[in-house]
Amino acid sequence: MSGVREAQDRAAQWIVAREEPGWSDEDQAAFDAWLAASDLHRVAWLRLDEGWRQTGRIRALGAPGMPPAEFTPLVYRTSKRRWLFPASIAASLMVVVGLNWNNAPVSETMAGYHTPVGGHRQLALADGSKVELNTASSARAALDTDRREIWLDRGEAFFDIAHDPSRPFIVHAGSREITVLGTKFSVRRDGERVTVSVLEGRVRIDEVSGPGIGRSTTITGGDIAVAQGEATLVTAKSDQRVEGALAWREGILSFDQIPLEDIAAEFNRYNRKRLIIDGAEAAEIRIGGTFPLSKPRAFASLLRDAYGLRVEETDDAIKISH
Repeated sequence: MSGVREAQDRAAQWIVAREEPGWSDEDQAAFDAWLAASDLHRVAWLRLDEGWRQTGRIRALGAPGMPPAEFTPLVYRTSKRRWLFPASIAASLMVVVGLNWNNAPVSETMAGYHTPVGGHRQLALADGSKVELNTASSARAALDTDRREIWLDRGEAFFDIAHDPSRPFIVHAGSREITVLGTKFSVRRDGERVTVSVLEGRVRIDEVSGPGIGRSTTITGGDIAVAQGEATLVTAKSDQRVEGALAWREGILSFDQIPLEDIAAEFNRYNRKRLIIDGAEAAEIRIGGTFPLSKPRAFASLLRDAYGLRVEETDDAIKISH
């Protein structure tokens, strides 16, 4: 049995088991340990659980403990409990759910990738594409013979996509899908706000949920698109802005006369010691320049020297005021 299939079988068992009466803290601890043991486990669980909840058919295949006349038991044990699951229930669960969950293909290469606050991770995918994850980001990737897909659950990623006309590369981010054949671009997800910055090539942004489902926007190198709700705003031919948006790949934050309050929010994406701007007068000061993203203390010192701002530092924050 392949690792993917084994993880799917076990995830199906857990879904049925969690519906059993008497689910205990000990059972939850065993489930949590299994979930934390592997990215493959987490992906299998998320895929089955999300799709199954969307079908609204929990227990529709029959109550646990009342198997059909002929079945092959699947057994799972914790230290105090033992469950028997009909193989037909687990198999049917995976078939039904396999039709859902954003139509994600089953693939041996499906995996989850994560970065902590301040993290930066480079990934080489099996098709030759490259992905860079920015700070506090989470993504899932699935590649097979027909399609190439990534789900950006949070954060930001830069993509350098290998050209393959037979297999478009699709990035799922909130209510948007970004489709490419071969190009270089970044996608940033802040909740339901999605920002796409294209360095080279062309991408298509499709709205896949909400009232505007089916609407598409195409942008090319030098363009930035910001999508939220039903709206998609495109800033065309802004090469410098695109380069500034991608400066994090070099460990730099680049700003062009941006309010200090917004700059502080950017620094706070990368650092646990937060910049706090106190007062509207200080928050509205506009700043331009490039700064190391991991050095908020040095940035605060520059503000003190250049603008005469007051800087107060505690263990977990740097407060800046006029």
